[in-house]
Amino acid sequence: MHGIAIIDAVPHQPRSARSLSRASNEKDIPVTAEFEADSWAASLTPRLVQFAAVARHEHVTRAAQWLGVPQSTLSRAMVRLEEDLGVALFARRGRIVALTPAGRTFLRAVERALAEVERAAESVRADADPASGKIAFGFLHTLGPETVPGLIRAFRVDHPRVRFQLVQNYGEAMIERMRTGDLDLCLTSPIPDAPDLVARRLDEQRLRLVVPDDHWLAGRKRVRLAEAAAELFVTLEPGYGLRRITDALCAEAGFKPKIAFEGEEAETLRGLVAAGFGVALLPPPAVPRPGVAELTVTAPRAVREIGVAWLDGHPDTAPVAAFKRFLLSRRGQLLPR
Repeated sequence: MHGIAIIDAVPHQPRSARSLSRASNEKDIPVTAEFEADSWAASLTPRLVQFAAVARHEHVTRAAQWLGVPQSTLSRAMVRLEEDLGVALFARRGRIVALTPAGRTFLRAVERALAEVERAAESVRADADPASGKIAFGFLHTLGPETVPGLIRAFRVDHPRVRFQLVQNYGEAMIERMRTGDLDLCLTSPIPDAPDLVARRLDEQRLRLVVPDDHWLAGRKRVRLAEAAAELFVTLEPGYGLRRITDALCAEAGFKPKIAFEGEEAETLRGLVAAGFGVALLPPPAVPRPGVAELTVTAPRAVREIGVAWLDGHPDTAPVAAFKRFLLSRRGQLLPR
């Protein structure tokens, strides 16, 4: 029969009266409470798999063989684990290593933690799979009806199993979600200029002055924006890219727009124009809307640039890299004509 390493019970010490076990070549360094808490978790984590193996095999030698480590190394690790916890996890019954009640309680928690880690590992491996991984992709509301569905449909011709996590929002919100890791990349306008981002121009979209169909300008095909200086405007809320573009174009035309309503969605604004609430600068609709006339703005040049943005230096999974290359290949052809 193989020899069994003896793991003696360790008397409990209050945590305040002890420190984490260290390797013999480490010096005692004063630490803050926050750093000590981090070190506490960091010290325990590498030993959890070792503890679970000893608990399942009830035999240090067999557990060491299963883990591929020397028995003496595993025995010392379990002793240090008990010292750090301040409780006895194992008891010797004859030649058998058995869990104490505290050890059984700890094992249940360790098995849950290891199972969660394994699930997380499987999830990130699945998300990075070149054939069936996940792309977290953000886009503007105005690109939702036609542009984004068309892009995804075209991309899936060559990548049919890739999954998309889609987020529809305004530009600043999407950029913040990229910074927190919730998005891989986004289509936005105006094209952002920030040191932590990479942005590439893909296309531009003409904006139109939208007026009610009984408006005095409705019979025109073209208009200078300055001709609408006295009108009430319905616009998106501050913070939206289209709102910044509207304010900038009106300023270039020599006036500050009088705001009758601030909304969150372009088609809502188009409906309010039809109802006579005011006029608006908007991109073309996915389908024509009754009750409005849409005029080409001749001066100033009323366009918005559409670009793709991602975090600088952020490593891409294979599906994200493929979709990024696909978007960049659509320069000048992103938007329906």
